[in-house]
Amino acid sequence: MGHARAKSINAHGRLLRAGERIRGAGMTDHTPPQAARLLVDCLAQQGCDRIFTVPGESFLPVLDALVDKPEIDVTTCRQEGGVAFMACADGAMTQRPGVAFVTRGPGATNASIGVHVAHQDSQPMILFIGDVARGMRDREGFQEIDFPAFFTPICKWAARIDDADRIPEYVARAYATAMSGRPGPVVLALPEDMLYDATDAAPRPQVFPPAQAPCPDAMQAMMALIGDAAAPLAIIGGAGWNAKSREYFQLFAERLGLPVATAFRRQDAISPSSPVYAGNLGYGPNPKLVERVKAADLLLVVGARLGEATTDGYTVPPLVDKERTLIHIHPDPQEPGSVYPADLAICASMDEFAESAALWAGEDPISFDAGADAHREWEEWATAHPSDTYPLDLAACVQFMRDTLPADTMICNGAGNFAGWWHRYWRYAGHPSQLAPTCGAMGYGVPAAVAAATRFPDRTVVAVAGDGDFLMNGQELASAAQAGCDMMVIVVDNSGYGTIRMHQEREFPTRVSATQLANPDFAAFAASFGAWSASADTTQGFKDALVEAQGRSGIRLIHARIDIEQLAASGATISGLRARN
Repeated sequence: MGHARAKSINAHGRLLRAGERIRGAGMTDHTPPQAARLLVDCLAQQGCDRIFTVPGESFLPVLDALVDKPEIDVTTCRQEGGVAFMACADGAMTQRPGVAFVTRGPGATNASIGVHVAHQDSQPMILFIGDVARGMRDREGFQEIDFPAFFTPICKWAARIDDADRIPEYVARAYATAMSGRPGPVVLALPEDMLYDATDAAPRPQVFPPAQAPCPDAMQAMMALIGDAAAPLAIIGGAGWNAKSREYFQLFAERLGLPVATAFRRQDAISPSSPVYAGNLGYGPNPKLVERVKAADLLLVVGARLGEATTDGYTVPPLVDKERTLIHIHPDPQEPGSVYPADLAICASMDEFAESAALWAGEDPISFDAGADAHREWEEWATAHPSDTYPLDLAACVQFMRDTLPADTMICNGAGNFAGWWHRYWRYAGHPSQLAPTCGAMGYGVPAAVAAATRFPDRTVVAVAGDGDFLMNGQELASAAQAGCDMMVIVVDNSGYGTIRMHQEREFPTRVSATQLANPDFAAFAASFGAWSASADTTQGFKDALVEAQGRSGIRLIHARIDIEQLAASGATISGLRARN
């Protein structure tokens, strides 16, 4: 009973409601409360096949109704932050809302981090919160929070279902809202007593996001602008991007020879083998790609928001440039022009736009040589060169992972400089194959890997985490073990909050404060959950451990210890930062 208060319960361990009789020991007949059963039926009607939860007494009727709905898998988690991260990742993989259930008060506030990530990452998600009974509201009762007021700033819609008859309406609207336009999270509060109400309402039909085709006149204008450009470049990924978008946009770009960069942590938006792939923007990008973006006289931005991370603080490209044309395609009409002024804005769903663009590119061919040149520059930048500077060379380790694991391996990570080695050297060949928060939330990798391993049990799933990052949600290894997940975890341990230490050394050299960590034995920690584990202090030790892990199933963890000097894949070191100050 997550965050549950003590209450009087009957001999069978259940809270008694007014008018409810205690069933005899031999009685097995049971019908879940009608409102709760309706809610679960509505979820099933919308295609929900999995929910993530930490159980709470505030939505016990829902848990009871799920017993009779085996087609919905229930993943029991250890902390609500992990619940919300798993739902967010599930939405990213399926393009339909990931579904989470948590209890009121502490449960909801713990889950808010996942709502924030889903919002900034433009991922569909629905968070259901068990709420106080309707008659208890506005007294600041036990664990009471005004959830619509609390969540509205970080989600697309937050509401409370007070009337059981309206459950189908609210659930259908939640799905439509989460998936339409710029995808994002929806939060619905469920008053505890409402879930026991009688109702004759029936589920609504399954809803789908509107298929928004681009305007033909706008497409013609876009092709004309591209044809007039001397140095065009595309930046892709983000809201509503899916396998169809990837396939058709790649065809479009290759027909034109258009260089394509991916937005921050959207590297699976195009195949890395594409002859026009130019690399990824964000933290630690290829300097040559940065120069290409700055020199571009036309930017074609598809799906990406051009956020702070992708644009290096709104400087690459600069916010205003009279010599540059910006074409911005996005499923939400409010996004283009909201930060960067767009010369041509097109509102369309990503797959519809990409398919249309591929057809337009075939009708009147335009050819650029820059795509092939940009791809060669990326391959040079993204190729690891072995080094013996440190006992464990992460670049060589990532290269070995590429040689050892399947090409469509899914890489899941949270926030930290450790991720830079995978961003630079890994090839995100499958779709989806990159689960990583663009808003920089720590603790995302392990929960995301649990969601990926349950969603794609036949694919190799790897959670990559820093030491500080891992301990944010490392307890979800218990959830992975309980769910029977087949996944690998790599903990990169430099005994510090490396990203903050890097900034600290830049701003206040030699004055180390609060960034050092005293860590446990991560291999022993994993073993306590029944996982296979190994520690590695050298590059060869990592390679040996990876080979052994690849030959096993279940949870496997490699504890990779590195020098704190290895701060970033771009080569930044503590001594180097000090030397520049």
